[in-house]
Amino acid sequence: MSSAATPKGERRRQALVASAAELLLEGGFDAVRHRAVATRADLPLASTTYYFDSLDDLIACAVELNGNADMEAMRARVAAVTQRRRGADSTVELLVELLLGDEEKRPESRERLISRYERFVACARHPALRDVQLRLRAQLDDLLTDALRRSGRTAPEGQLRRLVAMVDGAMITALGEYDPDPRGLARGMLLESIDVMAPPVV
Repeated sequence: MSSAATPKGERRRQALVASAAELLLEGGFDAVRHRAVATRADLPLASTTYYFDSLDDLIACAVELNGNADMEAMRARVAAVTQRRRGADSTVELLVELLLGDEEKRPESRERLISRYERFVACARHPALRDVQLRLRAQLDDLLTDALRRSGRTAPEGQLRRLVAMVDGAMITALGEYDPDPRGLARGMLLESIDVMAPPVV
């Protein structure tokens, strides 16, 4: 058994992933460097190359850790959604909370959003991230479908993707322009189209 496969090795490996995930949220992909990760994890510099094939490999693990944390928070929120018929306003509020986070409960959500959209763009440059992104996207689709079902609504896959793309586009624009209310922009766009893209079940 190699030392990387021992319990101590696994703990060190996870510490490096957690440190890289924190750096991603704080400073984006440029912040994740071998020395910065090792320093944050309080481990020798050589540990990053010992436990990971490359920096891209480490980054992919960190992206998945952050993405899974987002999915777990969303999963818990969807599980708490009561089964009832919701109007456009309350459905949109639910979708905004799920897609963009609860700003009051998670004050760091703006940084998480920036990190999320950086991840989308990075997938085009880092092939190692594509599989991670596809897995996270499949989970997101399932959770949103469940949330809409609990709200007495339905959205075909194509329409669901359009709803999410609409929010993504609004957020990228708002974050890039330092809009003080990016959620308001997304909320307004969803209100205009929710009854068409995710109509109430008759």
